[in-house]
Amino acid sequence: MAEVILEHIDKMYGTKHHAVKDFNLHIEDREFMVFVGPSGCGKSTTLRMIAGLEDISDGILKIGDRVVNDVPPKDRDIAMVFQNYALYPHMNVYENMAFGLKLRKTPKEEIERRVRDAAKILQIEHLLGRKPKELSGGQRQRVAMGRAIVREPKVFLMDEPLSNLDAKLRVEMRSQINQLHRRLGATIVYVTHDQVEAMTLGNRIVVMRDGLIMQVDTPMNLYDFPQNKFVAGFIGSPSMNFLNARVQNGEFVVGENRVSAMGRLAQSLKGYEGKEVAMGIRPEHIGVIGMTDIPTGGNVLRGTVVVVEPLGAQTDLIIEVAGQDITAKVEGQAIVQPGDTIELVVDQTRLHAFDTATEAAIDRGTPGGKRGQADTPDLGYEYPTQQVVGAD
Repeated sequence: MAEVILEHIDKMYGTKHHAVKDFNLHIEDREFMVFVGPSGCGKSTTLRMIAGLEDISDGILKIGDRVVNDVPPKDRDIAMVFQNYALYPHMNVYENMAFGLKLRKTPKEEIERRVRDAAKILQIEHLLGRKPKELSGGQRQRVAMGRAIVREPKVFLMDEPLSNLDAKLRVEMRSQINQLHRRLGATIVYVTHDQVEAMTLGNRIVVMRDGLIMQVDTPMNLYDFPQNKFVAGFIGSPSMNFLNARVQNGEFVVGENRVSAMGRLAQSLKGYEGKEVAMGIRPEHIGVIGMTDIPTGGNVLRGTVVVVEPLGAQTDLIIEVAGQDITAKVEGQAIVQPGDTIELVVDQTRLHAFDTATEAAIDRGTPGGKRGQADTPDLGYEYPTQQVVGAD
């Protein structure tokens, strides 16, 4: 396996369209790196530059210790899995997986070993004699991955490989890819627009927008410590709520409602006294009074239920608060109806705030490890210990 280093990479189409701008990234050996962002953000273009399918306008690209800017794709020792499976319809699964090795004049015994090993890893040994038309979408995708695995490349590049599959198959294939990474110990660069895929697969995630890197970090660090409003809204499902608020005496004022900040964020808000900010809170960090164990204090929002979405294990509520709609994720069944007036309670340990002009995050702390708030203590995001009645 090998590391991949991108230094000041730019991609221009003609003189006007700047698709990728000053892209700097060090992908470590055996790392699973995910590029995520909306359509047109430059993630697939960057992947294609790593593959050698797009010329680099400026900058240096290294795979291992070799600069590969001018090295053709076939000599880069990479394997690519596309959104389109691109299997040869007249060949069976074995022949599809072996085809690239035959072109490289690999000995027959070696081809046999590699194809059988890859088929075993992907659990498609029983499909080797079938033609692509006899396979399901998930099976075809596994064959496409098998074709990449038999190459035994330094780096795997995957460009939205699951987007053609239905929701249930996507979940199943996500698990397969996760296990594949652990078994092979491979360096994988994976492109997706689905932030759930990014969160569940990546060791680290690159969040992109308009050709620029917005933030690079572990999934939980992006979730708990986003550096700007775009990352905060993109990571997490449903996405983070943003409420226009005024800072007054260290509190967020939203219409008639007041929410107190805690710890590091409360300190940072002192510089915004009297100013408008965007208060951020994730749907899973909002509860309905009487249906949550979030302590109640200076953290209540009153609103009107607009939509109720029962999902079985949880209920998503859309609530209008001071003329702004927010989403709350409530565990189990919430016995409320559209039009009901309810009181929401906000988890103050999970509040975020953003500058309205720059959209930069107002400092709530710097991650101390890889697991977000879970391994970043001493930020002041803990509720006082509840005193037990009758205790000494």
